Amino acid sequence: MLLICAASSGHNLKLAERLAAIATELGLDNRVLDLTATNLPIYTPEREAAGRPDALDPVEAAFRNATAMVIAAPEYNGSMPPVLNNAIAWLSVFTNDFRELFTLKPVGLATHSGGGGQKVLVAMRLQLAHLGATVLGRELLTNSSKPLNEQSARAVLAELGVLQRR
Repeated sequence: MLLICAASSGHNLKLAERLAAIATELGLDNRVLDLTATNLPIYTPEREAAGRPDALDPVEAAFRNATAMVIAAPEYNGSMPPVLNNAIAWLSVFTNDFRELFTLKPVGLATHSGGGGQKVLVAMRLQLAHLGATVLGRELLTNSSKPLNEQSARAVLAELGVLQRR
């Protein structure tokens, strides 16, 4: 299953939903996970001491069941949005082997960003590669003056479809 993870409820959620529609057209089983709707509390050591939040269960299940992923995230101050960092922090603390959620999984990167978007793509590439994911070389970058290149989106999704079957 292709997990299309949106790290904002605005343009990047719309981007994730469009990518899901294209993936469906290509015959790829997929689902969109809106991280802003998961209600994960902000990770802190104090909150960690209170135990695993119930809201983490469906997030972990989505990452565990994914055979490939697309992460669509906006650029926040030259890096990844807090909701994405927060989800990764919770997964890394309360999963028996959190690296198995990422190791060797093919991941495509996408952004709709008002700030150019290149820095968030670099930040996500660095983070996900550190976690063991196989990050595709080709990225999807959109903004208010640059709509989604549908041909590029189809190519990225087709590559993920081939890689997830291996």
